[in-house]
Amino acid sequence: MIFIHPTAEVSKEAKIGSGTKIWHQVQVRENAEIGKNCNIGKGVYIDLGIKIGNNCKIQNYVSIYHGVEIEDDVFIGPSVTFTNDMYPRAFIWNEEKVVRTLIKKGASLGANSTIICGITIGKYAMIGAGSVVTKDIPDYGLSYGSPAKLKGWVCECGRKVEESGVKNNAVIMKCKNCGKEYNNMKKFNL
Repeated sequence: MIFIHPTAEVSKEAKIGSGTKIWHQVQVRENAEIGKNCNIGKGVYIDLGIKIGNNCKIQNYVSIYHGVEIEDDVFIGPSVTFTNDMYPRAFIWNEEKVVRTLIKKGASLGANSTIICGITIGKYAMIGAGSVVTKDIPDYGLSYGSPAKLKGWVCECGRKVEESGVKNNAVIMKCKNCGKEYNNMKKFNL
């Protein structure tokens, strides 16, 4: 079952997965695809052709512009904004100016972050609130600031992981919260 609040504007050409909830004053444009069991908060704008995976939570007042793709299990905090044009001018616009952006499975984007187009945010990466993301973020990367910089690594449970030793010439990182271990996270310099 799908819930669409009476104040939401959802195009008849949009595809909405079962179990998804679309709240107050949301606008979903033509050919947008929203997966199953998503929660789309108040005042969200989803541009034409956007693809959003299953089990995503998009908080209030997020703007997702044409060219963005969001995989499964992604959390997008309040007022996050995506861009889609590297050289915006009000008097020059065409589809060729759209630059693609990918948010991979399980990533979390903090409130009020701005995602500059043309980047990929890796699986289970975490972006701090208020960050301006201008470069790709690796899988499990913890990044924040303006511009956002890689500051550490996070577990799938969302907690920071710490170095716990070396195994088979790979640095092992471990989550103290859930105990999960990861290797080769340190191949990227902090």
